[in-house]
Amino acid sequence: MNRRHLSIAIACALLAPSAWAQDADEGAAQGERAAATLDAVTVTARKREETLQEVPVAVTAFTADALDKLGVEDISDLDAEVPNLTIYAARGSSSTVTAYIRGVGQADPLWGVDPGVGIYLDDVYIARPQGALLDVFDVERVEVLRGPQGTLYGKNTIGGAIKYISRGLPTETDGFASVTVGSHGKLDVKAALGGSLAGNDALRGRISVASLNSDGYGENLVTGQKVSDKEILALRGQLGAYVSDDFNIQFAYDWMDDQSGVRGARMLAPNPFNALLFPQYGAFPPLDDRYDVRNGMPNVNDTSMKGLSATANWRVNDDWSLKYVIAKRESDTETNIDFDLTTAPIVDVKAFYRDQQVSNELQVNYDGGGRARGVMGLYWFDGEAGGQVLNNFINSLFGDTQGTVYTESIALYADWTFDLTDRLKLDVGARYTDEDKHAVVLNRSYSDGTYSTPIAVVADFDKTINFKNTSPKVSLDYQVTPDIMVYGSASRGFKSGGFNIRANATAVPRSAEPFDDEIVDSYEIGSKMALLGQTLFLNFAAFHNEYKDIQLSVFTAYDSDGDGVDDAFFGDFTNAGAGTVDGVEIEYQWLPSPNWAINGNLAWLDAGYDEFITNGVNVAGDQKFTNAPEFSGAINVEYRMPLANGGDFSARVGYSYQSEVYPTTDLSEAIRQEGYGLLDAGVNWRMDDAWSFSLQGKNLLDEEYRTTGYNIGVLGVLTGFYGPPREYWLTARYDF
Repeated sequence: MNRRHLSIAIACALLAPSAWAQDADEGAAQGERAAATLDAVTVTARKREETLQEVPVAVTAFTADALDKLGVEDISDLDAEVPNLTIYAARGSSSTVTAYIRGVGQADPLWGVDPGVGIYLDDVYIARPQGALLDVFDVERVEVLRGPQGTLYGKNTIGGAIKYISRGLPTETDGFASVTVGSHGKLDVKAALGGSLAGNDALRGRISVASLNSDGYGENLVTGQKVSDKEILALRGQLGAYVSDDFNIQFAYDWMDDQSGVRGARMLAPNPFNALLFPQYGAFPPLDDRYDVRNGMPNVNDTSMKGLSATANWRVNDDWSLKYVIAKRESDTETNIDFDLTTAPIVDVKAFYRDQQVSNELQVNYDGGGRARGVMGLYWFDGEAGGQVLNNFINSLFGDTQGTVYTESIALYADWTFDLTDRLKLDVGARYTDEDKHAVVLNRSYSDGTYSTPIAVVADFDKTINFKNTSPKVSLDYQVTPDIMVYGSASRGFKSGGFNIRANATAVPRSAEPFDDEIVDSYEIGSKMALLGQTLFLNFAAFHNEYKDIQLSVFTAYDSDGDGVDDAFFGDFTNAGAGTVDGVEIEYQWLPSPNWAINGNLAWLDAGYDEFITNGVNVAGDQKFTNAPEFSGAINVEYRMPLANGGDFSARVGYSYQSEVYPTTDLSEAIRQEGYGLLDAGVNWRMDDAWSFSLQGKNLLDEEYRTTGYNIGVLGVLTGFYGPPREYWLTARYDF
């Protein structure tokens, strides 16, 4: 395959042009050569640099230009642009992430519960979802790997991986500053500066900052405060010492402070306890506006996150290279969840989360220019996550959940590619993981809302469990023609089990016992094709996943006072037997003319349970996967042209669709979201090498759609959280 030519064209069609020819006198010839004047798209899906089209992996990559043109503000905006990806802000939060790929993920953000989609910031795994809904600024590219990535990434990449790669360290001084203003009081300021320090190319640095603000979409009608607002400050700094051509050390620091208010939710049905037990607070019927609230709890939903890493790269000789990454990350969160959405104290929860992690990874790469090349590595992770959750149920049941989960994980991995012939390649790999989960839990009931006088202990344990796993992978890819590659693969994904921090051993004794690890065995075939003189590109993948011991977080009701009536609940965690997930994905890019580009994706997903045992009965036929729409897709149509003064202009219209989805494990019909479509558009004008302007619009038809919700029948809670309304904004940017 003509790798460079193909990857260049993909950059133009799938992503966005990174450069236009600058000679205005060339006119039409300039447009005819547009696809040949773009930088190649390079990805590191297999922890070595390869072009997008030569990797026998289902991966979608976005350059910085592409992200700008698509109006991507944080990684949740990639939802429609990647087949079978569902990603959104978690319930009640603006920076906590919920991510699913191919029906595999985890919606519970509590410590002790691991995500099913791994998120990586510059090669460092982010263990907790709080703060992991990364905002996009000063980015080089984002890669989304679909399917189990157990061989190379291992920890909690059973569904896939999202890799956020920051802008690198240049030798020449460069930077940018941008200001964005828009609807709902939007005001964003971003800036970056990088280059050599003290005129010495051996010492380089870069710093980037962002202030992201909006007034939100709704209001607390009781206090007058804005909800679903945004108030985030972020900073990233890098320093690199390039000691020689063969050795360098790079340091990175990132910091984020999210002081946004709570996320607005909509009451879908009146809470019966409002009139029954708390008539003095007045009546609270559902509101017409999907973002307005009448919460009685404080409008506090703060998250801070920071990380520090050091990366050493050493090219031992022409064939061998070493890479070592050590990183430490910390995060703290305080959040208030008014489940009942009234000033009455029906279901009020205050939660505090804390997390810290240290990871080490030693990577050895070999490429001697012959028929074999690959990577081997050692990974070690030491994490401590904990906190406290204070619960007030109908102002008579008071309790807390508190504790810490300690995780120690060590893994060995290898992934090698062998050229069996000039056209046929074999890739084999495996990862061995040995992981300990140690949980210290103390859950108690209290006499009143001061949480000072315990009256009962519902869970008190200090337990450790060990998980061992070997996840293999094998794939074959065959170059049918220089422009068509087909592949087939079999791989395993693994996510360790653990302990339910919310356990109520008094009401449900088994809840204090560990839940099992989950496994996905995935079988995939696919192709990457360049057609019509390399103006039409089709990437195809079909997969069959066998999903075992599926970890589910559910609300379980119980009788707290022995009167035979369920009057309380706790967050239960269990394994749901087995399921099968089949799917097909198509990504397409087409250049019908030098000025037009069309790209998008189509996806089909068939996810179902084979075994789901409840009270000794297999109820698999009545269960459904969450966050697994059967059909989804997107199309972007872009017109672009070079301008006589050396700049360029482009205009884009995009439409995305997904079929009905159940976002919660209780399968509430009231929270179920029917199929819907979103219309977006954008206009970009680059005046010259320095100035550019962008006008973006999202959800232009103001579609009303739910992303998730709460259904706690025993306490009368039925609420929905909605995606953003119509938004538009204008950005002015200066590059230097």
